[in-house]
Amino acid sequence: MSIKSLVESDRQHLIHPVVSYRAHEARGVTVLDSADGVFLRDIEGNQLLDAFSGLWCVNTGYGHASIVDAAAKQMAKLPYATGYFHFGSEPAIELAAKLVELAPASLQHVYFTLGGSDAVDSALRFITHYYNATGRPSKKHCIALQRGYHGSSSIGAGLTALPAFHRNFDLPLATQHHIPSPYAYRNDYADDAALIDASVKALEAKVAELGAHNVAAFFCEPIQGSGGVIVPPVGWLKAMREVCRKLDILFVADEVITGFGRTGPLFACEGEGVEPDLMTVAKGLTAGYAPMGAVLMSDAVYQGIADGGDVSAAIGHGHTYSAHPVSAAIGLEVMRLYHEGGLLANGQARAPRFAQGLDALLDHPLVGDARHRGLLGALELVADKDSKRGFDASLKLPDRIAAAAYRNGLVFRAFGDNILGFAPALCYTEANFDTMFERLAKTLDDVLAQSDVRTALKGVSGCGSRAAA
Repeated sequence: MSIKSLVESDRQHLIHPVVSYRAHEARGVTVLDSADGVFLRDIEGNQLLDAFSGLWCVNTGYGHASIVDAAAKQMAKLPYATGYFHFGSEPAIELAAKLVELAPASLQHVYFTLGGSDAVDSALRFITHYYNATGRPSKKHCIALQRGYHGSSSIGAGLTALPAFHRNFDLPLATQHHIPSPYAYRNDYADDAALIDASVKALEAKVAELGAHNVAAFFCEPIQGSGGVIVPPVGWLKAMREVCRKLDILFVADEVITGFGRTGPLFACEGEGVEPDLMTVAKGLTAGYAPMGAVLMSDAVYQGIADGGDVSAAIGHGHTYSAHPVSAAIGLEVMRLYHEGGLLANGQARAPRFAQGLDALLDHPLVGDARHRGLLGALELVADKDSKRGFDASLKLPDRIAAAAYRNGLVFRAFGDNILGFAPALCYTEANFDTMFERLAKTLDDVLAQSDVRTALKGVSGCGSRAAA
């Protein structure tokens, strides 16, 4: 098909996720054609440095022949194997064992899904079953964080705390609640300890309000991703895990974004020695080369479900493509690349360069905050650095930033509230980071040069970047 025909066919038939349908029809699709390493190429031949790993997921980078070979060999040998009727496949069994070996010690069992949203949905179903099976049917309420993201399933989207995922979907449910995000930049805590204490007290207060006998679980991302890359201080995650234990509620770590080297260690929980009751993963599990997610479950939860009621009765939860052998084969090769292939170590080694590049941009007139851990980070843009006042939505600054970045050959996430998100692949080199920050600084300068953006800024003259990449 010609480019024009593709764009028109997309406009007529393909529904895109999380977009204004009318805005997409007016704009038209950008067709990506190929990728290699950390670069994308669109159908018009434009080369783009991917600073977002697709959608936080292509942690290995593109074009690994060994991943393609693993998929092809499995497709030729056994392209599909159901997990129903007591059937299984070798790669799925091996991948489950590998995840248990690498995950926090509390997690001993694995249920495979197609991605992060249905991993969260599955976790919620398992939690409901667990409490019913263990004679505590009143424990139905779940608590999550403001600005949190836990996918877009019919139930999980209620734990997500972003307006677009609730609007016209009749969410959140009456059993879903949110406490303040550990958002240091938008608060005035005296220090990290005060922020951590405030989060602990907020969870305690919400549980007291609902009644501990009614609360099932607390869900959190170790670092909030789609809510703006909110990076809590070290110690926050462990404190929240400990208070859940004290309150007798399950602690669920959503590591769909933070897992598989994104924050440094293989899992963010590992960085603080946190052992969740359940953990959801996806994205980096297969590095985006095929759909797959998982719920990792503690033995206590597993045994509670297994022994509840009639032990001969089926646990009525499953998916046709759970433990898909091709996805599992890819996952095994991706795990090998993280460890034996050196990608995990490279990501850890490059994290200081990533941090330095983001922090240097604090000197730019548009940038109010830089935050990061490992290879996950963000810049928050403000019109007034002193008051932290953001830009008016009428400026459509995120759209301008994204368009300027594309012209400069760079792809990252421009969130609707003037936050720029970055998640470079673990295979980035020093030269890749030099290119990324050079193009990012130029993008900020290009937008700063626009007269209405300059008018919105407090006390800025001149139009050049004051940042050194």
